[in-house]
Amino acid sequence: MRRLFLLASFLVAAAVSAGEPAAASPIAVKLATVAPEGSPWALALQAFKEKAEAAVPGKLKVKLFVGGTLGDENDTVLAVKRGQIQAVGASTGALASQVPEFNVLELPYLFTSYEEVDHVLAKVIQQDIEKHCADRGLTFGFWSENGYRSFGGKFAVKTPDDLKNKKMRSQENAIHLGMYKAFGASPMPIPTTEALTSLQTGAVDGYDQAPLYLFAASWHTASTHYSLTNHIYQPAAIVYNKAAWDSWPQDVRDALTAAAKAVEADLRAKVRALNPILVKNLEEAGLTVTRLSNEQLAPFAKIGAQARATYMADASKSEKALYAKIEKGLKDLRAGKAK
Repeated sequence: MRRLFLLASFLVAAAVSAGEPAAASPIAVKLATVAPEGSPWALALQAFKEKAEAAVPGKLKVKLFVGGTLGDENDTVLAVKRGQIQAVGASTGALASQVPEFNVLELPYLFTSYEEVDHVLAKVIQQDIEKHCADRGLTFGFWSENGYRSFGGKFAVKTPDDLKNKKMRSQENAIHLGMYKAFGASPMPIPTTEALTSLQTGAVDGYDQAPLYLFAASWHTASTHYSLTNHIYQPAAIVYNKAAWDSWPQDVRDALTAAAKAVEADLRAKVRALNPILVKNLEEAGLTVTRLSNEQLAPFAKIGAQARATYMADASKSEKALYAKIEKGLKDLRAGKAK
């Protein structure tokens, strides 16, 4: 009798379970970045995560991996392309390792103001970048910002000659390597996550980096100087694995897109507002900050133009086409301001 009761109970439970399908597991999105915990980047991505998840309760789980815990930028960009992780927030220099067209955004002295940056990113090349990402198995998410890069390390940079024969940590990117060679330096391609150790051991004399990441990653602790050459404006972006993105339900994609719009402009504004504060913090930390006049910067810009021309001479057809669009967009903007 007891066996019959247990069997009946099992059948009833099975019938109830069959009538009520189990809830689907939330879509898991691993998002990697080298931005340290507590940095503006990391805080913005946390806000992005919370907004996206709240828009589709129980359907999405964004897991942030900050501080390079899943690898350096180039490694994590490749991992996203391969589908090993679903998303990455990286500098355009690193994204260019898989989408070469991003290279042209990092050409030295290409932009002279944030107004020019915003105009080009939003109104000139947005659709092109989205297409180039899609062609390489990625879906463009939204823009972020590292900012203007300047030279730092164990010595002051007041003229281009100050860089000659110096061992400089370089981002693993053809634009950056070419720029250093144009200045007569000896570039050493070293992953971002290994740069501080290279400075501490004396393997390199210096580097270039934006104040945001320089301070967040503690490179200033192994530096004595920072010279405001502002030679490369470096955007950043969040991209997804395209196959994963295409497989997600529309409401999940809409939630991610809406969250991106909610944090993108605010993140860039905060990064820009922080820059002068961070430079002051570098001085307070004991670094000598060298501020260059427009006259002092002119020789740097001249060499930067030569480096741009050298890179573009051998650039791909698609890079040249994108660069031409950028140049035209800048020319039109500057002409409009001159009227």
